[in-house]
Amino acid sequence: MLTIINEFKRLSAENLRIVAEACQWYRYEEGNDIVRYHDSTQSVFFITQGEIRIKYHALSGNEVILCDLPAGEMFGELSAIDGRARSATAVTKSAVLLASMPATSFQNLLYKHPQVAEAMLKHLAGQVRRLTERVYEYSSLTLNNRIHAELLRLAENHMISPNEAFISPVIRSDIANLVSTTRESVSREFSHLVELKIIECQGRHDVHVLDVAKLAKMVSEVRGSF
Repeated sequence: MLTIINEFKRLSAENLRIVAEACQWYRYEEGNDIVRYHDSTQSVFFITQGEIRIKYHALSGNEVILCDLPAGEMFGELSAIDGRARSATAVTKSAVLLASMPATSFQNLLYKHPQVAEAMLKHLAGQVRRLTERVYEYSSLTLNNRIHAELLRLAENHMISPNEAFISPVIRSDIANLVSTTRESVSREFSHLVELKIIECQGRHDVHVLDVAKLAKMVSEVRGSF
């Protein structure tokens, strides 16, 4: 089952067997915390089934969503690499099957397999790029523009034709937590996008993006280059 993990796709069957022997397997139901912010644990986790949400709570008590990770992704690697406390909380969005590897085994894997180390470097570089993009958006885009950018990210992962997407479910409170606003603000902007015939809301949690290209143009015009 580890063949689904992006960082392991170039490993031979024998090397995958060695990796699997270093792992312990766990099943969790939806809503379980796997690690919590500032925990001192250092294992790394590989998601073979289900979805994980990475988040933390601000001092105000507001939930801040960093990202959602599907099967094939990993988390916990920062603590496994630098030995420091957890930088965020990981909670299950659905029932999941996880493989857990101790920090020492993970480090040995990187030392012994250059292809895994290379994949890990690209993985970490991708994280830096995503965080850079979000910092830029928070500092330079208006609230409505940030909602557009987040909706575009969702649309690009749920395309049903070259210019349409169908996103289900769309939890407006989640989008609000991602862009640091309220659910009501997200709903108002969705209504505006409906008026522009860019999206169509179907029921409480389904959004049909009618014109992904137009949404992308709106985002690119305000984002510019950075």
